[in-house]
Amino acid sequence: MTPPRSSDFYEPTVLAVDDNANPVAQREVFGPVVTIQGYRDLDEAVAIANDTEYGLSGGVYTNDLREGLAVARRIRSGTVQVNRPAASAWTPAGGVKQSGVGRERGVAGLREYQELKHIVLAPLT
Repeated sequence: MTPPRSSDFYEPTVLAVDDNANPVAQREVFGPVVTIQGYRDLDEAVAIANDTEYGLSGGVYTNDLREGLAVARRIRSGTVQVNRPAASAWTPAGGVKQSGVGRERGVAGLREYQELKHIVLAPLT
């Protein structure tokens, strides 16, 4: 097996953006890319997180778990991790808005592969 060439992958990148008008802040960048954007208070942070047509995954890091959970509930995203980098493989995953259709993993993910059929039966009299 030949080792990968530097042109075969994209280096991990951190981008500082001034506001959500920047296109990279509005797109799902599938690669080792993260944007950093400042905010004045939690209301503005939630507004920034929700100001996109996508909603696959988000994260909240805090010393106050109660506040972190309250913020996570306000974020319009299929998954929100609080104080951890990724969700468990046993939990369902999928997005909202223009991110993802349906769910993967967990019970909800299995339901995506099931087809329900309802039969009503009564004896003839």
